[in-house]
Amino acid sequence: MNDDILTIEEVAKYLRVSERTIYDWAQKGEIPAGKIGTIWRFKKDDIEKWVNERLSSSTINNNNPTTVQVKNILSPDRIIFLNHSTKRDALIELSNNLSTAPQVKYAQELSTEILKREELMSTALGRGIAIPHVRLSSITDLVVSVGISRTDIIDFQTIDDIPVRLLIMIAAAYNQHSYYLQTLSFFSSKLRNQELKDALLSVKTPMEAYELLTKE
Repeated sequence: MNDDILTIEEVAKYLRVSERTIYDWAQKGEIPAGKIGTIWRFKKDDIEKWVNERLSSSTINNNNPTTVQVKNILSPDRIIFLNHSTKRDALIELSNNLSTAPQVKYAQELSTEILKREELMSTALGRGIAIPHVRLSSITDLVVSVGISRTDIIDFQTIDDIPVRLLIMIAAAYNQHSYYLQTLSFFSSKLRNQELKDALLSVKTPMEAYELLTKE
């Protein structure tokens, strides 16, 4: 099968919802889809754009993204500077950092699942930002690491062809679906601020970045 065409099972795995939910969304026209005979198929690019539009909205699941308290899910020691030109190397280093959080039980599982998710579909949002994310039953509570890349990460398959420089990695418990989406929406919305994004790319220390991200 063409790598650019996804099945219901693949889309369900990517969005972390049931196959029945994807089927219902397709039937109702709530997600971009097409039929080949009686089988639903999904274009990878269309799904990626649909996800990014939802993440850019402050109304995902009717949650207000301003309710996310960054200081509760991020600490200065989980903000690191990266110097990789490939997303695999950047994701591995950032997942290794995130796995130092007490909420993460199994470092290897986190790294493996983050890479699997990225292989299925890019988590780059455009504007130089990527939000790799995963939900796992072994995670005890939602937690975040931030990577600020000193070099362009050139293979994230971004919609706007702008290399990724900022990565927000989110790991959540499997039963935290609502909070997980809320957090994705929060960071996507917050980093639309060009002034903030430029400031983050210019910081000299993790503490400076932490203060910028936790500022109300």
